[in-house]
Amino acid sequence: METQIITEPVTKKRGIDFQKITPFLWFDSEAEEAVNFYTTLFNNSKIKIVSRYGEDGAKASGREKGTVMTVSFQIEGQEFVAINGGPVFTINPTISFFVNCDTPVEIDRLWAKLSDGGEIFMELNKYPFSEKYGWVKDKYGVSWQLILPGRVQKIAPCLMFTGEQHKKAEEAIRFYTSVFENSEIIQLERYNAGEGPEGAVVHAKFTINGQEFVAMDSHTPLSYNFNPALSLVVNCETQEEVDYYWDKLTEGGYKEAQQCGWLQDKYGLSWQVVPAALGELLSDPDPVKSGRVMQAMLQMKKIDINTIQHAYDLQ
Repeated sequence: METQIITEPVTKKRGIDFQKITPFLWFDSEAEEAVNFYTTLFNNSKIKIVSRYGEDGAKASGREKGTVMTVSFQIEGQEFVAINGGPVFTINPTISFFVNCDTPVEIDRLWAKLSDGGEIFMELNKYPFSEKYGWVKDKYGVSWQLILPGRVQKIAPCLMFTGEQHKKAEEAIRFYTSVFENSEIIQLERYNAGEGPEGAVVHAKFTINGQEFVAMDSHTPLSYNFNPALSLVVNCETQEEVDYYWDKLTEGGYKEAQQCGWLQDKYGLSWQVVPAALGELLSDPDPVKSGRVMQAMLQMKKIDINTIQHAYDLQ
């Protein structure tokens, strides 16, 4: 394979000072169960906030009022969110999570738990690119790639480009690193003739706002592609930020899919461009105020901070 490495000195750490991008996992009704599983499995993990469906959210989603809507949680110190959204979307392996393990004992323990009741894509074994590696879908449908030895960032989202997006991994990487500040391409490895789809990306590492991501083109044709079941939340502080990321990520994208801050970009990848104010107002203990915010949000595509704040402030 052809390898192009573009990197800073290896002594520089690539940890997450501020997590700009948060993976968002869509479940039918297993969010709480799945989060409990992950937070007991991984170290430095905890459940942070559990929100429940109010009257307006329940009506819009078809879920029962008072049941769990979202769970924000940390695993290995990194932020994630899970939602009970019903049988609308199904997570598939186009987005998986690389877990960088430090010891054989650690990778064996995680593999035993994640493979129990799941589906193995690549057996845990020694490969030319790793002392020990395995790819598995757990019992909740989330895919994990365990690898030894590890790197600084413990868990890294991995994007796999398939179907009509096949062989667009490199183009997408260059697009994402141009949109977000503090981003760079660390490594690109392409297939040579006879190894796989010639010119396609077999493995790439890049950062978005200092967070590490992995990307690849699929080796063989697959029947599925990116969908909103696993999206990436862009955490914004200001309306200016919301406008910037919305405009950039919707450029050439699937505009008909936009609602409540959700969008699909031109590669089919789903994002949520969300101001911090939205979460704060929706979590207000006053159900009347939070309900008005929910009603306002449900009418929006791109989130407007002034509008949701006005809905909250109504007397």
